[in-house]
Amino acid sequence: MSFVRNINRRRAISLGVLGGLLPFAALADNSVTLEDSIVTASQTAHSQLSVPASASVITRAELEKMPVYDLADAVKRLPGVHINTSSAYGRKEIKIRGMDSDYTLLLVNGRRINSRDALTSNYANDFDLSSIPMAAVERIEVIRGPMSSLYGADALGGVVNVILRQPTNSTEAGVAYSYEHPTKGDNGDRHISSGYLSGALIENKLLGNLIVESTDQAAWQTDKLSLKGTDATEKRQGANVLGSLSWLLDEQQSIDLDFSHRKDERKARWNNAGAPAPLVTNEQEMDRTTFGLSHNGNWDSFNSRVRYYYEKVDLTDDSQIMTTLRGRVGEVEQNNHTVDGQISTTLGSHLLTAGSELRRTTLEHNQNLGKETEVDQKAVYLQDEFSLGDLDITLAGRWDDHEVFGGAFSPRLYGIYNLTDNWVLKGGAGKAFKAPDITQSDENYSVLACRGMCQIVGNPDLKPETSVSYELGTLYQDERLQAGIMFFNNEIEDMIVSDSWRPPLYRPRVMTYTNVSKARIQGYELQGSYAFTDAVTARANYTYSDAENRDTGNELNYSPKHVGNIGLEWQALPKLGLNLDYQYTGSQMLVIPNKASSVESDAYHTVSLGTKFQATKELALKAGVNNLTDSKRDDVAQSIDHLLMGRTVFVGFSYDL
Repeated sequence: MSFVRNINRRRAISLGVLGGLLPFAALADNSVTLEDSIVTASQTAHSQLSVPASASVITRAELEKMPVYDLADAVKRLPGVHINTSSAYGRKEIKIRGMDSDYTLLLVNGRRINSRDALTSNYANDFDLSSIPMAAVERIEVIRGPMSSLYGADALGGVVNVILRQPTNSTEAGVAYSYEHPTKGDNGDRHISSGYLSGALIENKLLGNLIVESTDQAAWQTDKLSLKGTDATEKRQGANVLGSLSWLLDEQQSIDLDFSHRKDERKARWNNAGAPAPLVTNEQEMDRTTFGLSHNGNWDSFNSRVRYYYEKVDLTDDSQIMTTLRGRVGEVEQNNHTVDGQISTTLGSHLLTAGSELRRTTLEHNQNLGKETEVDQKAVYLQDEFSLGDLDITLAGRWDDHEVFGGAFSPRLYGIYNLTDNWVLKGGAGKAFKAPDITQSDENYSVLACRGMCQIVGNPDLKPETSVSYELGTLYQDERLQAGIMFFNNEIEDMIVSDSWRPPLYRPRVMTYTNVSKARIQGYELQGSYAFTDAVTARANYTYSDAENRDTGNELNYSPKHVGNIGLEWQALPKLGLNLDYQYTGSQMLVIPNKASSVESDAYHTVSLGTKFQATKELALKAGVNNLTDSKRDDVAQSIDHLLMGRTVFVGFSYDL
């Protein structure tokens, strides 16, 4: 068995650099499919059983069965994932294993998507989530647990890697449209339309694709709001264009270029309770432009990748609090430059992956910094995958050098013991870190808080956050059954927290960030699926996480202990499929203004029903209902306008040539 696994590892090297593989796969008569493979955990291709991490995959076929407005909608049913409401007007964030969204690293084709310095953590990562057009997604990989050994800072909680559709040698084109309508409350309609074109500009030599997507969501109001005239979800209008070119130099090399542009406009009226102006308007517009250029080599004995990636974020903040208290519209520009290289090769029975990275972030804000702030980060990493009998081992380490906070080493050890060809024991340990961002560490930067009545300034004396995590579990998988359990424990030190008002006595006008908290998140994940027949499949997962502030002994806020999902898929007819989903979110602690301590909010659940009908080879129709039972959150959540949208109906179609 160990010999077979070593052979498989040598074959895996041809999949080691994802960006290098896909252009060549597009030309093959029997193209290599990565639909069920996972590359994010080790940057080499693995199955669900052999991947050295806790990982899940969502394919394009699965995304097409449900209405997916953004990345949060796409991953919300996965084990260990909780989609948290991060604002009173419907913004969302992805939390993994009870950890804050700041610790979820977002990648597109393995490259960072990040506007946190421009927008600050107070707004979560909703603008980043919506920057990725769902029409462009081929599959999504979610890694639960720290991955700093490969990806550096921000990956304390896990990684969400979006793999985009690649250009093909044959001509493909399609259009799609979906519409969702709330049956309760006022307004809130959603429209998503998209178009796709892919093919060879020069046959077997130059391949390209172009994807456009438009989203339009009206603000939604309901009588459950605590102040009449406010919005439960904000108005959103967005437009994406994304394209790529692959120049196949020969059978072993390609040069790949990609670009994207996103305009994202938001507007909401919200309850500024306790402030002199109780009803204010929050209006923001973000323009995001990206450009990538890479050379990929698929050589006889190794694979190589060299690439440059640029991301520019322009934020116009015309929020009423900003313009009233600071006298002018906020203008923020963040630029991210990344150059990296990677080589994968075999040395005897070892599969080695080595790489380096250089990142530069610049930030300019007309209301705070008054000048351009620039931060450089450098890194090198090495990973070794090998087998000792029935035990597969992954060793990895990464050294990051931050211009402000110095060096940090992130080691990782993971093992998989093959009990049989279908049953494994998995476990590992790793250390991760997160450096303070510019908004937290620059003393010239201040963020409005306390509904505009105070500000939080950066603290240059902050230390990076660190975490040590462990996990151990088992997974079984055959043609019909998949079942597994994973126990996890994550200890975080020097957690960065912002000061906050503690009424009635503590209400300073200026506060800062400090390293005062230690946190522990421990629990377990259960997951399984079973194909009763070729037409009927059931799946379920459940996550228990105990997230505790070790300094106070209190539960971490916005972190439910219990999250569960149940799904059923039925291919009723060759052209007709049905799917049913149930989602349970347990009780959690919420921060309530003017309360000295957090307050517990009760559990809630939702049921969704969808259907897809393949009318012709080219035309597919879909329809369904979200929140079928019209569930609502309790009075505690409603008191801060964290509401659950009521029952909605959706319809849509796609037409592919």
